[in-house]
Amino acid sequence: MLKYFYDNELIQFCTDTPDNWQDAIILSCQTLLEKGIIKQQYIDEIVECVQKYGPYIVIVPGVAMPHSSEESQGVLGTAISFTKMSQDVVFEENNAEKNARLFFTLAAKNSEEHVENISNLSEMLMTDGVIEALMDVENMEDYQKVMATFDV
Repeated sequence: MLKYFYDNELIQFCTDTPDNWQDAIILSCQTLLEKGIIKQQYIDEIVECVQKYGPYIVIVPGVAMPHSSEESQGVLGTAISFTKMSQDVVFEENNAEKNARLFFTLAAKNSEEHVENISNLSEMLMTDGVIEALMDVENMEDYQKVMATFDV
């Protein structure tokens, strides 16, 4: 997966801290939006879902997986992008377990691709040390070192 993000130019480093979780989601979607994989409608749906259902996208402390349903009309292709925020993004006040700095934004045209994306991402994130290493990444050079260390 690390090589997938790199080879497909789906990596973004945010040096500015977003004002809130909504801005963080919008930022995390920019690479997919610029590449024509999603439309603005999909970004709006993700924000609306988090407003409605809470921070379900924070899958483990420090890691968010923004996504909406695979039936979304705002999804034009299948991809996952990686965005590293410079600071923790707070999704729930007084609940540090719902903070995130690593954003893996999913877009999928059908349920099979959606499940495959989640499976591949989960496998990578369960590899000992990957989350911690990505937390320390500041630029593409750092990312390449992590990619060389972990074969996931």
